[in-house]
Formats: sequence, C-alpha cells, structure tokens
Amino acid sequence: MKSAFNRSFLALATIVIVAGAGPAAAQDKPLKKYESGTKDFWNNPPPDWFLGDETEAQKGLTPVAGPPTGSSDAELAALIKKIKLPEGFKIEVYAPGVLAARQMAWGDKGTLFVGSFGLGNVYAIKDNGGKKEVKTILKGLNMPTGLAFQDGALYVIAVDKLIKYDNAEANLDNLGAGKVVYDDMPSFAAHGWKYLAPDKDGWFYVPFGPPFNIGIPPTTVSQIRRVDPKTGNAELVALGVRNSVGGDVDPRSGKYWFTENARDWMSDDIPSDKLNVISKLGEHFGYPYCHQGDLPDPKFAMGHKCSEFTPPVLNLGAHVAPLGMKFYTGNQFPAEYKNSILIAEHGSWNRHKYQGARIVRVTADPDGKNAKEMEFASGWIEGDRGYLGRPADVIQDKDGSILVADDWAGAIYRISYAKK
Repeated sequence: MKSAFNRSFLALATIVIVAGAGPAAAQDKPLKKYESGTKDFWNNPPPDWFLGDETEAQKGLTPVAGPPTGSSDAELAALIKKIKLPEGFKIEVYAPGVLAARQMAWGDKGTLFVGSFGLGNVYAIKDNGGKKEVKTILKGLNMPTGLAFQDGALYVIAVDKLIKYDNAEANLDNLGAGKVVYDDMPSFAAHGWKYLAPDKDGWFYVPFGPPFNIGIPPTTVSQIRRVDPKTGNAELVALGVRNSVGGDVDPRSGKYWFTENARDWMSDDIPSDKLNVISKLGEHFGYPYCHQGDLPDPKFAMGHKCSEFTPPVLNLGAHVAPLGMKFYTGNQFPAEYKNSILIAEHGSWNRHKYQGARIVRVTADPDGKNAKEMEFASGWIEGDRGYLGRPADVIQDKDGSILVADDWAGAIYRISYAKK
C-alpha cells in the first residue's frame, strides 16, 4: 500500500501540472466517476480517487501541491509580514526547512518532533543557542503525519502501524526500527493518514478515515478508536466520521473534541466542515448519510434522517479543511483565551475561491453549547486561489506561546503575545 500511495502522490502532482493547462482543457475531458462503494475500489483505489465524484459545476478542480523544497528564508520573511493577528500578537518563523510539516509533539527535554505528509519523514527540532536545528530522524515511513511523546518514548503512526521509539531524545541520530505496539488497522492510504491525541490515561485517540470521498465505508474505517499503546488494547468510541486529522482532550471535562473534513463534490458552499465532541461511547456523527448536522446526502442518505445522528458543536465552513487543534491552557495570551480551541485550517481545493488557510479560535462550554468562532490568524491566501502557506497543526509552547506547522511552506511559526 505504501507504493500505491506514492503513486497517488506523484499522480496528484501531475494532475496539478496538467490543471495549469487552463479551463478549456479541463472542460474537454469527461467527468471523473468511480463506484467507490465496491470492495475492488477500496482494495485498490485509483491514483485520482479524490476526483471520483466530479461534477459539472466543479469540473477541473484538483488538490494543489506546495513547493517541493518549501519556502525560502526570504519568502518566509515576506510572508509573516502579511499575517493578520489580533492586537498585541506577533508571528515569527520558529524553524524553516521542515518540509510537509504536520503534527507536532514536545519531548520532555524540549525537542520538538514533527511528522510529515507524503515524504515519509519525521523531524526533530533542537534549540542550539537560539538557533533551531532541524534534523530528519526517520525516513521512509508510510505517511507518518501523526505522533505523540510520553514516558520518554516517541510514538509515530504510519497509516497501519503505531510505532514506539524508546528513549527517543537520547537517540536522535539512531532511533532504530522501533517497536510496533498496535497494528489492527487497514492499510488504505487514501484518507489513511492519522493524528494522535493522548488522554490522561496515556491512551491515544486515533481517527480512521474512509478511502474515498463518499460511499458506504468498510467496517474498519469512518470511526475513532481509543488505543492503549502499552497493551495494544483498543475500543471503538465513535462512528460516522469522514476525515478527521486533528483532535484534543478538553482539560475541563476529559472529553475528546475533533475536527472533521466533510465530503467534496457537492458545491463550493456545502457541506460545511465540522467541530465535534464525543459525549458518549459509540456516537454516530452522520457520515455518509448526513452532513453538517442537517444535510442528507443526495445519494447515500438512503432514508436516514439527520436527527438520527450527533450534530456538530460548530459548522466551520465549506472546504476550509480543519486539521490540528488544541485547547489553549497557557497564561501568556489574554485571560479570555483560556480553554479556547485553536484550529489550524488547511484550506480549500474543491472550491473555486479558496477559504480557510488560517487559525481560528473557538469558545464553547464543556458540553459543547454556546460555541462561537473568531478568526485569529489569517493571510496565507492571496487572491482567489493563491496559497502562501497552509496551516496544518497547532501546539502550545511552555511559555504560553503557540507554534503552527505549515506543510505548504515547510515551516514552523511562533505566535506570541505581549501587552503594549
């Protein structure tokens, strides 16, 4: 399956190049359509599986690939001047050269570990006298987007394996092969990249996306599990989840909140991506029958009503692609930020005018009520479809500032606050 994804990733880049030929070329081609509800489809997804439900209205839209070498120091310096923040906040480049950066995790000794999308790399960033050293510590893994650190060990999830690297900070130059601690996972590469969210018991919440845009999913996916890395035990905690690549445990209640990317190929403006919270074991969040809490799927509703499923805490907007999120628990930001959720929105591709590519702040009661959204950091989009960067994850630093991973620019930013 690793080689299948590599082919898909290369095909995606090829499609982006072909798309540059112009609208006329796209309009001359027939609509892409696949019967994604068959076993053959998800055993061997085609390279352009994400185009399988193309519509006339959105014909020719394709995922976009960032610069293969990331953004230069000069480009990053120009970029951060364009980022808009609330008064008193500032942004700076924390570390460049972190290609395809995704989830981040802190080591006990101050090492910042970063996963990646597509490249198979895991990075370690060390502070050497104020200068950040970026070291590639693992290579050749299958989409190691998600990672966590606890009890001295680095955990990396690579599509169908959760791998433990003991005593990681002392062995950055030679982590070895690691130990697989959980592998009861399908090997579907499409939507198979994952995110790890530890809870107070040391278990990880792990999302499992279906290997297509829309369809009746295999019973091993469209769900969230809670996995114990010590024993390999796991429990199923939620169903009906399409594509979640971000989540965090609420420090107030211990409940798991998660972002969810809704289906593509309905229109520019529906359905909305979501923020959800799991309140009881086994909740169903609607996929593929219902979207955004109130929109039956035109093909796959199959008689189901949206009232059968758990609605979102908040609809975040169509195709904003919310990924990593964290509850803010620090003391550097103003008091009203305490327990707010900071969400990295990766941004659109299945939309004629992109939106997202920003950090939003959400406030909500512990039970999910009274949710409100505010824009926190923006400016990574120029014009209708020009990305300067695409935020992918957020993590809090020990001083109360936050770091933001950008997989487009291949960089980590630091956002801090100081009273004037």
